[in-house]
Amino acid sequence: MFAYIKGSLEIKSTNYVVIEAGGIGYKIYMSTKSIGTIGNVGENVKIHTHYHVREDDISLYGFNTEEELRMFEILISVSGVGVKSALTMLSDISPASFAMAVINDDVTRLTKVPGVGKKTAQRLILELKDKLKSEDISGEEISKTDIKEDKVDNDVIIALQVLGYNKKEIEQALEKIDTKDLTVEDTIKTALKYLGR
Repeated sequence: MFAYIKGSLEIKSTNYVVIEAGGIGYKIYMSTKSIGTIGNVGENVKIHTHYHVREDDISLYGFNTEEELRMFEILISVSGVGVKSALTMLSDISPASFAMAVINDDVTRLTKVPGVGKKTAQRLILELKDKLKSEDISGEEISKTDIKEDKVDNDVIIALQVLGYNKKEIEQALEKIDTKDLTVEDTIKTALKYLGR
């Protein structure tokens, strides 16, 4: 319903902000990390939003980047992960690190995130990998000839797919990156900067 809200930052609290846009004050729940980096009261800001509707609650959740929004929506699609848990996770792990943990079956990294136990970590990995298989996107081949570097680590491609990007989007981002001296995680982080524009 709302892709983003752009307006004056009126209130910064511990778990939400209020943005005034068009004479309306929108209460938007955010991770502590996002609130810490959003800016100062009185400044104009732009927040990507998720409109969450349940029988007993209608709320807006906000994110400074599209990558955070995508990760949030991926997290809440996993059974047993609610909106509050997803926000807590976003305060502790970046989208790039999260994607790497999933593709490497790194239960240990995920359990370091507050509120994520071993079973939840295993469920995240299992369901997201199953989702990749069911959508048959992990088998998509990125055309290496269209990318400046001949060797783009397959883990980069799969990690970006875990975060919800399709073949065309990934190709376009990787074309702009010199991956020669970058680690897999740094390549993902750099690609996300282009994908978020």
